[in-house]
Amino acid sequence: MKGILFSQMEPPPDIEADFNDWYETEHIPARLALPGFSAAVRYAEREKARRYLAIYEIDDLAVLESPAYQVLKTRPSERTAFMLKNVKGFTRYTCTQAFDSGAASERGKYLSAVAFAVPRGAEAQLDDWYESEHIPALMRAPDWLRVRRYKVFSADGAPWTDIALHELRSLDVMDGPERKAARTGPKRDALAGEQWFENSGRWVYEVLSVASSS
Repeated sequence: MKGILFSQMEPPPDIEADFNDWYETEHIPARLALPGFSAAVRYAEREKARRYLAIYEIDDLAVLESPAYQVLKTRPSERTAFMLKNVKGFTRYTCTQAFDSGAASERGKYLSAVAFAVPRGAEAQLDDWYESEHIPALMRAPDWLRVRRYKVFSADGAPWTDIALHELRSLDVMDGPERKAARTGPKRDALAGEQWFENSGRWVYEVLSVASSS
């Protein structure tokens, strides 16, 4: 089963350079060496200078139960333990893939990430709006490259249940007519005003690095 690990962190300014070196030279390579991990993408948030996101793309989520991964998770190196102890705003979401608009010819330079804490009974309504009304409208923009949706099954952080990843070629589309149109429509109108819908998490990131297991 395909999925992702989605993790946000904010290092203190005095260890930021070491944090970035640790992520690129230790954290990512150790995971991409395991069968099942296919890629890792690091991002920096546009609005906060030191807010980082890492997304591990996983072809087979069974790797997360493997002895090798459990060693990485439960017996961190001294450097890893130090980083995790000192960063702020740590989140970690394990997710299964629920929808993919299809791979584009390029990976987006920017990422719009949207998260919802959907109450029971509202999941089908959100799915229907997103996949039949919202995404088709967004994908009319040439620079809106890809949309993937995920269901969270393990959360360390805010209680999000659904995460959507929007890959963008440029940030101009965030203010474009296609996005404006995607924020209207009868199915969205039926959700507007629901507290859980209005209290979504939204972040805009820029790609820092991409690494692959191959």
